[in-house]
Amino acid sequence: MPAAVVDSQIGVVRSVKALRARVDGWRAAGETVGLVPTMGALHEGHLSLVRRSNSLARRTVASIFVNPRQFAPHEDFGSYPRQEAHDLELLQKAGCHLAYIPPPEEMYPDGFQTSIAVSEIAQGLCGGSRPHFFGGVATVVCKLINQARPDIAVFGEKDYQQLLVIRRMVKDLNMPVDIIGAPIVREADGLAMSSRNAYLSSEERAIAGRLNAVLADMAAKLSAGAEVAATIDDGRAAINAAGFAALDYLEVRSADLLEPMGPGAITRPSRVFAAVIVGKTRLIDNWPAEPPAA
Repeated sequence: MPAAVVDSQIGVVRSVKALRARVDGWRAAGETVGLVPTMGALHEGHLSLVRRSNSLARRTVASIFVNPRQFAPHEDFGSYPRQEAHDLELLQKAGCHLAYIPPPEEMYPDGFQTSIAVSEIAQGLCGGSRPHFFGGVATVVCKLINQARPDIAVFGEKDYQQLLVIRRMVKDLNMPVDIIGAPIVREADGLAMSSRNAYLSSEERAIAGRLNAVLADMAAKLSAGAEVAATIDDGRAAINAAGFAALDYLEVRSADLLEPMGPGAITRPSRVFAAVIVGKTRLIDNWPAEPPAA
């Protein structure tokens, strides 16, 4: 695959018509297109997705849209960080070619009535505590793919259940796009990068950095043959001792279909999943575990 083209200035479009005009121009020139959907408040994790897209496609579009349909009324839609100028600067430095920043009425015009529901793989984990969430995600991602018509779309593995939901949707709806998963990008202490990390006080940030250590230890035990039930019990105790305000969930599920593992040892590639509350901030993370060699 030829290297991505580097533009001196990132373009910005705010309508489907303008987006498709740019993409159609690239396609007329024989160029492939990648899409990186975001809600803005960008960090190195997002930028790694742009670079991954650039390694697979000649042109990359990054969308910035804080999607109201994936927030419940009590959640942080109104306070979610918005920093468009800074985001554009970061995208340009990462080699992104076009930022698509639609207003809410472009995405959800008056009379909008359609939603996408992905059933089994969206159950449990984040789908259990945020039952509204994956319907909103699937709907907006379906729209973004239809609007940009990319060859590939890149999503981070931090939101692992979301990645599998989107892959299922794309497969079930015969959408002509390859969904690419990219590794979690972490801070120096291992905390998974997230836009919501900005909510944390210095004391909360120190506590948050302990989550990945607990999950990594659990994954190592599982990969050595430990039983799932006992490993979860130990992990729950470690999370409680670390000072988190609450534990939403801590589970071990298969890496392919998110089927619950245990209570004995894992027998197939799995992931340890957790969602915790630090102060008033909800954080998620996951860690891979492989069954011991026979």
